[in-house]
Amino acid sequence: MTPMMKQIPEAKPAPIASVSPDQTKNATPWRDKELRARVKLFGNLLGQVIQAQSREKVFAAVEALRKGYINLRKKENPDKRIQLLRLISKLDVETLTQVVRAFSIYFSLANIAEEAYQHRQRQRRIDAGGPLWRGSFEETLQEVRNGGVGPGQLQILLDSLAYIPVITAHPTEAKRRTVMEHLRKIFLTSKLLDEARLSQREEEALHRQLERQIQVLWKTDEVRAHRPQVRDEIINGLFYFKVSLFQAVPETYRQLEEAIHKVYGDDLPENTTIRVPSFLHFGSWIGGDRDGNPNVKPEITAMAVRLQMRMALRHYLERIGELMRILTHSIPLIQPSTALMDSINQDLNDCPEALLGNPTRFSHEPYRRKLYLMRYRLLDNLRAVELHLKPESGLSPPSGVGYPSEDEFLQDLYLIRDSLINHGDGNIAAGELQDLIRLVESFGFYLLKLDIRQESSCHTEAVAELVKQAGLHPAYLDLSETERQQLLSEQLAREEGVPIDREQLTPPTRETLEIFDVMAQMRREVSPRVFGTYVISMTHAASHVLEVMFLGHLAGLAKHQQGQWHCDLQISPLFETIEDLEHIEPVMTALLDDPSYQALLQASGNQQEVMIGYSDSCKDGGILASSWKLYEAQKKVTALTGDRGVDCRIFHGRGGTIGRGGGPTFDAILSQPRGTVHGQIKFTEQGEVLSSRYSNTETAIYELDMGISGLIKASACLVQPPQEEKRDYLGVMDFLAEAGERAYRELTEETPGFQDYFYEATPVNEIGLLNIGSRPSHRKKGDRSKASVRAIAWVFGWAQARHTFPAWYGIGSALEQWRAGAPDRLAKLQAMYQEWPYFRAMLSNIQMSLAKAELRIAQQYAELCLDPETGERIFAMLSAEYQRTVTQVLHIVGAHTLLEENPSLALSLRRRDPYLDPLNHIQLTLIQRTRDPLLTPVERQAWIDPLLRSINAIAAGMRNTG
Repeated sequence: MTPMMKQIPEAKPAPIASVSPDQTKNATPWRDKELRARVKLFGNLLGQVIQAQSREKVFAAVEALRKGYINLRKKENPDKRIQLLRLISKLDVETLTQVVRAFSIYFSLANIAEEAYQHRQRQRRIDAGGPLWRGSFEETLQEVRNGGVGPGQLQILLDSLAYIPVITAHPTEAKRRTVMEHLRKIFLTSKLLDEARLSQREEEALHRQLERQIQVLWKTDEVRAHRPQVRDEIINGLFYFKVSLFQAVPETYRQLEEAIHKVYGDDLPENTTIRVPSFLHFGSWIGGDRDGNPNVKPEITAMAVRLQMRMALRHYLERIGELMRILTHSIPLIQPSTALMDSINQDLNDCPEALLGNPTRFSHEPYRRKLYLMRYRLLDNLRAVELHLKPESGLSPPSGVGYPSEDEFLQDLYLIRDSLINHGDGNIAAGELQDLIRLVESFGFYLLKLDIRQESSCHTEAVAELVKQAGLHPAYLDLSETERQQLLSEQLAREEGVPIDREQLTPPTRETLEIFDVMAQMRREVSPRVFGTYVISMTHAASHVLEVMFLGHLAGLAKHQQGQWHCDLQISPLFETIEDLEHIEPVMTALLDDPSYQALLQASGNQQEVMIGYSDSCKDGGILASSWKLYEAQKKVTALTGDRGVDCRIFHGRGGTIGRGGGPTFDAILSQPRGTVHGQIKFTEQGEVLSSRYSNTETAIYELDMGISGLIKASACLVQPPQEEKRDYLGVMDFLAEAGERAYRELTEETPGFQDYFYEATPVNEIGLLNIGSRPSHRKKGDRSKASVRAIAWVFGWAQARHTFPAWYGIGSALEQWRAGAPDRLAKLQAMYQEWPYFRAMLSNIQMSLAKAELRIAQQYAELCLDPETGERIFAMLSAEYQRTVTQVLHIVGAHTLLEENPSLALSLRRRDPYLDPLNHIQLTLIQRTRDPLLTPVERQAWIDPLLRSINAIAAGMRNTG
């Protein structure tokens, strides 16, 4: 019997619904024999494990489904299709569960193979010394240099950079951390197979090791038994630092330095260099995002910060230990600097107990002696954190000799570096020591800059109660927007405090105040840099920002004393719906023109961060309107801040999928409006995006390289005037966005039965049962409206049912309307695609979403509707728009098939389809079964388990959840 998933099929699948067969014949073939061989190996090993470790019935079912659906993709056979559906329907719960697990693990292994293959391809290009890939440091810097940016201008540009990915706890990662750890081990073992000159014996040994690792994976449940708590999500986020980012970050800096030297080295005067500052920082929402998550209490925020600090300190201690084994320089063979020796003596005065019992330890090895003392102080910092996290543990209290902050720790590292350089060991200082310096400069003692987020109405209600209690106004909620701004601005300017009796406050208001108290406390305990910004979701007015500043004022984070303004609170208003984006200009104008806010902004660094939400705006008005309103909003905000001499940073609330603002980071950054990326960019990294980008060091380096390259290229406007945008292009987009929004809203808001279709033709309710996040899938329990369902669940549900329509609906209609009766307009659109990065990135992302849709399967989900007429009618609308969109997009990009310009991705998606087909059909069967009102609760619960596993499996196969 052929082993499970022995080989990825070579034959082309049936063409996409709206692409005729003759359109595929000119497609350029893409060869990746090496990748196919690796996936074949993984498939063989998985098949062997299943055959040896499971019942014969499981293996037989997997093979029958695998072969059957591969053959159906080669040639349609209605009888065979019916036969396979009957097989699925007859499988018992246990067998069906194992079948789903088999396909799910296969996809995880295929993802590993693709990731490793892409890394090998990049390494070969580097080794060959030829041109590198688009978006590499070297290629980007060469373009920048050819564009006229000299060494001095490049230094100005580098000094302005801030690249800030923000890890969030949005519930879109279906894999458990334990499973990700096993996958990481398989990745590392498979890398060893690529070593040159492996003997047959060594290769066979690696195959056996892979088989054992896959066997453990097969025996490990991939579905969480319980919904994760916020603490679990915090630890999940920290996982990526342990497995990749602590290694990837210093290596990324190193590769950038090497590329700069290679490209700009000949342009530099002798003994001068271009300095690369540590501009890479990570943020987090995990433990700080309170919007819609009642589980994120103030004490949870404190715990998140302490867990982050513990992770950073533990890693720094490991690095210090490594350096003690490296920097064994001995007196009198070297002469350390006077400053270093003085610091050692000072440490001994401050903590004489460090060398108690052995005062001469490392006395002739100054660097080891200094590092030993530094380690002693860091351990005291760690002891303090551990005691906060586990006060009941009985740990001995810290002795008070720990570093007051990361700044003092860094100064000690600089002392060692400078001393090494002074006696000719600069090359040694540039190794492991410099890597630790980079890490501390990037992460401090806080590791991640924690953002706090809450919905605006929570602040308004708290302020109303506080204002009334303090006697400032009896009915704050009755005030006009102008009156609210005036009252708050006056209070912020007052030097005396506002009297508040917390015991008399309602619990929600007391809790709202407590989060600001925690922020003040953690800034003192951990680091002044520990928090990023306070994000206000649903910002509709300037008063919403002033309310948060007022609450911070009560906690001492913002104040006006003795004529001086002080502000340790940065606020980021979030504009997320189409209506919010349209109102961004008047809201931000009122805010930036408020005198108290102006003074506080100046005191906090004179930078205004504004967050724009891709997910909710797309769910609200469709991909075209969302994309364009976001584009325009960025131009408005940067113009407003520029006119007032304020620095502006845009915070992009992107999801993993195209329907939530996802897509390749390099292209996403370059597609921003020209002149709006001023050296800094901040964006959310969510769910499965985290595991796909940061589970392996090699991929993490690549992703960071690509993002930073995009930032450098987009920020050239800092040293050169940006090119003017073509007004006629902007006019075309105005029309397309309006027409696209009209079509999208007609479907989602004006079509009778649409919301029923969503809940009946997708597994969105079942997704709500999946233990993948602590946040509810709806803003209001029991409210099934589009406004209530979270964008993640919205996109996730449509993707599982193979519709993917949030990422493309309305585009075909808009393009068709604009082109109607004007043949020359196609040429205009084609020029836009070639010349305008924004338009090109949008259509490229749309192609990916169209390719991931599968209407033949989507139609079967439509048949789940309780009212068949509703299902047929709405699916007909979706199908017609899909046809229009594919046709229009292919005309514009000049292609015969979707993703023709990205053949590796196209082939990857096509190869996954025959393995996704059985999973979708299994899921359809299970949805019908679990929704059967005649089932007993016990019977229903039994079938729910394989259904939830099918959601995980399809997500792995599509490489998308929310």
